[in-house]
Amino acid sequence: MAELGSKGVTAGKIASNVQKKLTRAQEKVLQKLGKADETKDEQFEQCVQNFNKQLSEGTRLQKDLRTYLASVKAMHEASKKLTECLQEVYEPDWPGRDDTNKIAENNDLLWTDFHQKLVDQALLTMDTYLGQFPDIKSRIAKRGRKLVDYDSARHHFEALQTAKKKDETKIAKAEEELVKAQKVFEEMNVDLQEELPSLWNSRVGFYVNTFQSIAGLEENFHKEMSKLNQNLHDVLLGLDKQYSGNAFPVKAQPSDSTPAKANKSPSPPPDGSPITSPETKTVNHELEPSTLEAPGASIPKSPSQSSLPAVVVETFPAAVNGTVEGGASSERADMPPGFLFKVQAMHDYTATDTDELQLKAGDVVLVIPFENPEEQDEGWLMGVKESDWIQHKELDQCRGVFPENFTERVQ
Repeated sequence: MAELGSKGVTAGKIASNVQKKLTRAQEKVLQKLGKADETKDEQFEQCVQNFNKQLSEGTRLQKDLRTYLASVKAMHEASKKLTECLQEVYEPDWPGRDDTNKIAENNDLLWTDFHQKLVDQALLTMDTYLGQFPDIKSRIAKRGRKLVDYDSARHHFEALQTAKKKDETKIAKAEEELVKAQKVFEEMNVDLQEELPSLWNSRVGFYVNTFQSIAGLEENFHKEMSKLNQNLHDVLLGLDKQYSGNAFPVKAQPSDSTPAKANKSPSPPPDGSPITSPETKTVNHELEPSTLEAPGASIPKSPSQSSLPAVVVETFPAAVNGTVEGGASSERADMPPGFLFKVQAMHDYTATDTDELQLKAGDVVLVIPFENPEEQDEGWLMGVKESDWIQHKELDQCRGVFPENFTERVQ
């Protein structure tokens, strides 16, 4: 019997809930159609808008903070691998071996401490802050449902009062339901009216505390990391001093007689025109040399290759039917020693060093090989302006380097 009674209560409760949902649905339809007025509270609606905005901002901050923490962890792992690599390559008999091990250990501890404090002082606080929103959001939704119940009870009571045939029993019962619905709604409404503005104003202090904590932790972390980096720098400086005589040469040293040209890439032409790269071809059995490859080419041509064709031309002149073809040889006889080919300046070039040629658009330059091929930088040629050569026949005072991409090969 008790079990049957319990089932009866449950069934009655389910039926009551279903009836409430139907009544609310009908009330909302009537309100949307304009056939029933709706209780409005603009101040509360503004509080709800602020609440939704605050929730959206907090959720985004939580997401970005988690991303930041993941990045810190990734940097920790990368830093750890880098210090482990240093420990592996650092020979046991090198000075400062124990110091590098201690620095690596402190580096790992510093990253670990930084990450943990970010979790404790920022992420957990963030989670606690956002933890209050689901309950309030649920109460806001429930308040909305109770407001519909109140409006429905009010409309039902008003309809019975204005009916032509009044039923006092029904009116009394409707009035009782109205008072009950109004009481439930107002209790929830009053609580939320107090909590929502307070929650909205609390966001300022929360943002200040959160970002101050992050900034303070970062400041302290970088200070301590700076000390470790300075210690590592001092250890490596001591190693460098002890083994300074075994420095590994990065590039070949220039000759003592001629100052080396700075290793730099030539500036692009003003109009950004591409560099011309004529093909290698054979005419009268003479091999025409190619220009240096353009800057940025995948396989740059070595300077020694540039000087080779001049030797071939002078040593092996062309022959036709057993006689020497004199046209090319007689032309080269008037050219500078080792003459390779001619180029014409397509753009003005202002020399930035004493060993560079000053070019004007239209100037013809006679290209010659470098005395020391190791001094040639990629994208630069050695030459003398044709006008200077005709006038002076001197190389020492007239020759200079110039960027290849400011010129074009003259066939």
